[in-house]
Amino acid sequence: MSHPLFSTKLHDHEGHHHADDVFTSWGVETAHKFTEEELKDILDKLAKGDGYGEVLRAKGIVTPVEGEWFHFDLVPEETELRRGAADYTGRICVIGANLNEDKIKELFHV
Repeated sequence: MSHPLFSTKLHDHEGHHHADDVFTSWGVETAHKFTEEELKDILDKLAKGDGYGEVLRAKGIVTPVEGEWFHFDLVPEETELRRGAADYTGRICVIGANLNEDKIKELFHV
């Protein structure tokens, strides 16, 4: 099953595994309001590992404490954080291997 923000399916060849057999995705909707500093800290922790699993990608749009909404996109060694148009609710998706969903939920306050 793929999350609407991402597709993790790879073409199946005999003897090969689907990406879904190796990678998992965790997604959530949230109304939590983030400060820019808080969100930068969260993304830094995800990028460095810190017991959250092997994070290959994280993407989302979340409500700010003030100003325009935050849009973020994280891949290994690169993180983009920008302001943009609002959505009806915050959404977060994390893709990786051996994800520690409990720690990720705690990190994002959900």
